[in-house]
Amino acid sequence: MTAHKTGTREQWLAARLELLEAEKALTRRSDELARRRQELPWVRIDKEYRFETDEGTASLADLFAGRSQLLIYHFMFGPGYTAGCPSCSAIADGFDGSVVHLANHDVTLCAVSRAPLAELQAYQRRMGWGFPWASSHGSDFNYDFQAAHTRQEWESGAVEYNFRAVDLRLPETGADNPFVAEVTSSVGTDWETYRREGPGVSAFALEDGVVYHTYSAYERGLDGLWGMYQWLDRAPLGRNEAGYWWRRHDEYDRQ
Repeated sequence: MTAHKTGTREQWLAARLELLEAEKALTRRSDELARRRQELPWVRIDKEYRFETDEGTASLADLFAGRSQLLIYHFMFGPGYTAGCPSCSAIADGFDGSVVHLANHDVTLCAVSRAPLAELQAYQRRMGWGFPWASSHGSDFNYDFQAAHTRQEWESGAVEYNFRAVDLRLPETGADNPFVAEVTSSVGTDWETYRREGPGVSAFALEDGVVYHTYSAYERGLDGLWGMYQWLDRAPLGRNEAGYWWRRHDEYDRQ
């Protein structure tokens, strides 16, 4: 017998209609936030960034691939990693289904990481992905957009991430944390090497040959990109999390 509250169909419908009003209010609020994102001032990008892509060396403007809008996912795969971040990998599993639709709506979706291109290509083949993925190896791009942190920033205990200064170093007892041990093992590195990278999304516009930065988000600002979580939020038990439960899609035990 379930321990959850039960009721009649009429009771469920009454509760559902009450919840529907709250959901509609949230949707209207989300629409308003989207409008405010679009009203943010654009910042002209005059710095030259170079990327390595499947087609060769590219500028930031080249990543638009002939479109006027560019969405970049800052994928945690830095030099020294043996595999991409499992959380970023779970998010990226949803990219291929969206890339073609975005491309036909004047938007290019591209991942960018600091690892050398050959390592990204090998991991992309392993995961079976086809979305555009560029290497910013040797570039300041990830640092400038708070998606990577220098050793000096790390050692100062004040890296700039999610629009605030934060200390990402582990406390003395942190090395015994099961999550830390598992995630660092999964990318073949230590915590500092792993967490000097950071996940995020940045948006850019291209007008009259000029690139503008329009938006960036990090941490819970990426929640909507985790396709599986949108499903779990509608499942009977919700997210129902107990620690680090997700894996790369080729690492689950086959049922």
